[in-house]
Amino acid sequence: MVGSRDGWDLDSDRVDEDMIILRKRIHEIRITEESISEPSGWMEWEKEYYMTAAYASDVYELVGLLQRFLMNTRPSLAIGTVLLVLLSVPTSLGFLLHRLLIALGSMLSALHTS
Repeated sequence: MVGSRDGWDLDSDRVDEDMIILRKRIHEIRITEESISEPSGWMEWEKEYYMTAAYASDVYELVGLLQRFLMNTRPSLAIGTVLLVLLSVPTSLGFLLHRLLIALGSMLSALHTS
């Protein structure tokens, strides 16, 4: 109870909330100082959503959830989860590309024979 005697607020939710606000302010300052522009290939709704506070809030909330998940798990499970994602995404993309090439080859052979 030393923290409450000294007047320290030990509630971690308050600290997380303050960090989100700090990150939002840093993001807003960077946007104004660097005049960050969106990529030209973005759709209009993506540009509008990116410039709102909801975008930063959603990103920080997702990062906070991920951080809480990883902090509350054993280190080996957290590392295993990250490795699983890092390996499964390229594997899935490779499998999808392989299936698309097979489909393209069969379509080309069908066109060639007719």
